[in-house]
Amino acid sequence: MSGPRQLTVDSFLVARDTLRQRHLRQALYDAGDVVMADVLVNLHGSEHRDRRRLENRLFRRDTHERYERELFPPIVSETFAPHALRGRAELVGLSHHVMMNLAAATAGVDRPHGTPEETERLYRAMMQFIEGATLAHHRGDRAAVRDRVAAALAEFDAAFVRPSVDRRLALLAELDAGTIEASELPADVLTVLLRHADELHLADDVVLRETCFYLLAGAHTSATAFVRTFDHLVADPDDPELLERARREPAFLQRCVHETVRLQPSSPIALRRAVERVELADGQVAEPGDEVTVDLVAANRDPAVFGDGADRFDPDRQLPDGVPRWGLSFGSGAHACIGQDLAAGGAPDADGDHLVGLVTVALDALLELGARPDPERPAVVDPASARGYWSSYPVVFDPTVPTVP
Repeated sequence: MSGPRQLTVDSFLVARDTLRQRHLRQALYDAGDVVMADVLVNLHGSEHRDRRRLENRLFRRDTHERYERELFPPIVSETFAPHALRGRAELVGLSHHVMMNLAAATAGVDRPHGTPEETERLYRAMMQFIEGATLAHHRGDRAAVRDRVAAALAEFDAAFVRPSVDRRLALLAELDAGTIEASELPADVLTVLLRHADELHLADDVVLRETCFYLLAGAHTSATAFVRTFDHLVADPDDPELLERARREPAFLQRCVHETVRLQPSSPIALRRAVERVELADGQVAEPGDEVTVDLVAANRDPAVFGDGADRFDPDRQLPDGVPRWGLSFGSGAHACIGQDLAAGGAPDADGDHLVGLVTVALDALLELGARPDPERPAVVDPASARGYWSSYPVVFDPTVPTVP
C-alpha cells in the first residue's frame, strides 16, 4: 500500500480555493511543535473556530486605531531615538525590537522592571521562538535548535509569563468580586485565554505557547516586511523617485509594503494535510493523510492575475476585483492571519479615514530619519534559513534629508 502523497498547487485561484478547504488542516508548523503545538494557527475545526472567535475581539478597528495612532508612534520614536543619535543602526535587530515592544502588549507579556536588560532578555527569547516556529525551513541541526528553544521557553515562562498570569488572575478575582469592571482588565490575548480557560479547556502549557506565539508572530512577520520593504525602496540608488514618493505619500508607502509582502511572503509555502477526501480546484484529489503544498511565491506571481510583470516590484499595479494587494501572503479563509489589518492596514473607510498599518508607520519614521544602506557594511542574507531572511541590514541616517511637510 502506498503512503501519503505530496500534491502541489501554484496558481493563484487554485491556491486560494485550497486555503479555504475546511478538510485540509494546517501542517506547516508540525516540526516546530515545541512552541507551536495547539496554538491558534495549528488548530482545526471547532477548536479553531471557538478560540478564534474569542481572540477576534482584540482585533477590531477601534483597537487597531488605538495601537496605530496612540500606542505605537511613541514606541517607534523611543526605540529609534538612540540609533538616530549614533547615526547608524542594524535594521533586522531594530525592527524586531520595535515590533516586539508592541507584540508584547498585544500578547499580554508584562515587563514590570522596564529596564534595557529586561527588554534584551525578552528579545533573546523571542528570537529563539522564531527559530523554533520556522524549524521546517532550518538547514542545520534541528535537534539542537529544539533543545535551545525548549530551554528558552522554560525561562520565558518563569521570567515573564507566570508573573503576567498571576497579575491577571488577581484582576479576574477582583472582577468576580465586583470591585472592578471588565473594562479595567488588560486588553490582551493572555487575559482572554485566562478568562475563558475553562470553556476552552486550556492547560497551562497551551496558554504559555499561545502567548509565545502571539509574541513571535506579531513581531517577526512585521519586522521581516519592514526590512524587505526598505530594501525594495533603496534597491536602485540611481532612481531615487521611488524612495522620495514613499516619503511623501503614506498611502503609497503602504502599497509598497503590500507589494513586498506579495513578492516575498514571510513563508514561501503553506502546507496542509487532508483529514477527509478533498478535490482541489485543478482536479487533483487529496486523500486523508496526503499533504498539499501551496506555493505562495508562485501563486502571488501568477501572471493570469498579477499581469505580465508579476515578478516586478510595482506598487501601482492594477489588480482584478477581489484580489488583495498582498496576494495570499496572509492566507485566506478561516486561517487568514488574525493580525493582518493591524500590521498592514486596509483601504479607507466610508468616511475616508485610513489606517495604514504598523509596518507603514514604522517605515515612515525610518524614512523621516533619512535612512539609507550603510556603504561600508553590506547587508547579509541568513545562510541558515530557506526563507530568504536578512541576518543583518546595516543603515546610516542622513541628517540632511528634509522633513516631509
